[in-house]
Amino acid sequence: MSSTDITINRDVHHAHEEHEHHHDQNFFEKYIFSLDHKVIAKQYLFMGIFWAFIGGFLSILFRLQLGWPEATFTFLEPILGGWIENGKLNPEFYLALVTMHGTIMVFFVLTAGLSGTFSNFLIPLQVGARDMASGFMNMLSFWIFFIASVIMFWSLFIETGPAAGGWTVYPPLSALPEAIQGSGDGMTMWLISMALFIASQLLGGINYITTVINLRTKGMSMTKLPLTIWAFLLTAVLGLLAFPVLLSAALLLIFDRSFGTSFFLSDIYIAGQALTNTGGSAILFQHLFWFLGHPEVYIVILPAMGLVSEVIATNARKPIFGYRAMIGSMFGIAVLSFVVWAHHMFVTGMNPFLGSVFMFLTLIIAVPSAVKVFNWIATLWRGNIRFTTAMMFAIGFVSLFISGGLTGIILGNSALDIQLHDTYFVVAHFHLVMGAAAFFGMFCGVYHWFPKMFGRMMDEKLGFVHFWFTFVSVYLVFMPMHYIGIAGFPRRYYNWTGFETFNIFTDMNTFISIAAILGFTAQFIFLFNFIYSIFRGRRATENPWHSNTLEWTTPVLPGHGNWPGEIPTVYRWPYDYSKPGAAEDYILQTVPYSQTQSSNLPNEKDFE
Repeated sequence: MSSTDITINRDVHHAHEEHEHHHDQNFFEKYIFSLDHKVIAKQYLFMGIFWAFIGGFLSILFRLQLGWPEATFTFLEPILGGWIENGKLNPEFYLALVTMHGTIMVFFVLTAGLSGTFSNFLIPLQVGARDMASGFMNMLSFWIFFIASVIMFWSLFIETGPAAGGWTVYPPLSALPEAIQGSGDGMTMWLISMALFIASQLLGGINYITTVINLRTKGMSMTKLPLTIWAFLLTAVLGLLAFPVLLSAALLLIFDRSFGTSFFLSDIYIAGQALTNTGGSAILFQHLFWFLGHPEVYIVILPAMGLVSEVIATNARKPIFGYRAMIGSMFGIAVLSFVVWAHHMFVTGMNPFLGSVFMFLTLIIAVPSAVKVFNWIATLWRGNIRFTTAMMFAIGFVSLFISGGLTGIILGNSALDIQLHDTYFVVAHFHLVMGAAAFFGMFCGVYHWFPKMFGRMMDEKLGFVHFWFTFVSVYLVFMPMHYIGIAGFPRRYYNWTGFETFNIFTDMNTFISIAAILGFTAQFIFLFNFIYSIFRGRRATENPWHSNTLEWTTPVLPGHGNWPGEIPTVYRWPYDYSKPGAAEDYILQTVPYSQTQSSNLPNEKDFE
């Protein structure tokens, strides 16, 4: 198809959308089954916040057990029912808590909540489109995710309990319904929910890619896209390539569980009786899971990187340092993320030579990550920094990414990883570099784009309180875990008090649990600020942060179609901040070079 045909198709699409969405809509059309990408983004955000509090609450339950392993928690009996007897948590339910916490946070919050919210909200606004390429597919994507969420939430309340095979659901616990209580109906519901979740993400990813490629406004070349859009585009590509592999693993698990196949089972004994399953391999499942699992790390962190890049440039009042290098580093991360999955499997007995290959590739992926960190710091260097709440979370993201990334280099070494793999060192690394860092990116995005989402401002003072409590508590939780991990303290243990070697870490675990409770409590400050500001926050202006990107050229609360008239034309890249000779310290992408003669650089004289 020629570029002329693409332009014509885009204009026809825009005209059709404008005509279609100016008819009167009832409540359900406007807010429930909406085709407007901004409403769908808010739906993802609300679901993400809901799941974040559920996942956080589950983590507090098992941190109570880890912090005070010999204590009784009778006050939890009305909440947990039969899962707590005489004040003591059921060991199988502890494993279910860990399983559901990981699943919820990784997939339902940091994948659907983060990418679903900001990809939906920002892609059409920042590329200059009326809406997503397919509004119906976009709506369908959210509601399939909603059904997946209902099934996953329902599994928390069934009699045999939710899935309890760890968030990685390794066989045989996940493949044998009779293995433990959490291997029964709870695991079946987990698999069905995840299959629907993957279908939702694939529909969304197709939409995001198509919109970025085909529906950019006039003048919006790929080299004029904000880094947010590059991040969302590459995230969608990663999802399209990686999620079907996890779907295949889930379907094969269902076959093993329900139809007598042996993809992942062989030579299994239960209560002394040999099962008939032969020829399968549990290691095969690990390969399938981690082939998704490692790109998934970047499916989570790349959107946060894009949001942070935008916020840092805006609030440092400087052009982003190394724009093309930032794009190149994201490409490098995306490609390398597909060839490092087996570094999660150094302890499976793989050939040492193969381990050295994955170790080499793993260490190489640190290079593009380091490029991004260097460019963020260079952007901050000698900038006229405005310390908004969003900027504080962006800087906090950079801090956490550095801290967690450095420990990743240690774990990327196969010889060291074999010693540390089953310790709390891995838990600390994973949560710092991906969990907490991605949450900071999400908070950064919410605080920065809240005015465009709801037409009001969040309270900055409450935002600062939220930031400092969260930032301090994250380090208080995960830095001590590195220490006890190096000392050999094992992860996944429900109770270690029977091992004299580990009893010296009781006080440290109590400290970590108190810090975790503090951090979880601090999120209610955010929740209050978020809900209060939607209804009572100070009214926002059209461009409160003096940003350059296209979304700030729309009305304060844009309707369906985003721009009331013609879509603006783009003339320049999105990071023209503090240009010498300019009347102000920012120049919108829609301002022609002919109107900024005093600030044009030599290579910009002949543009247009």
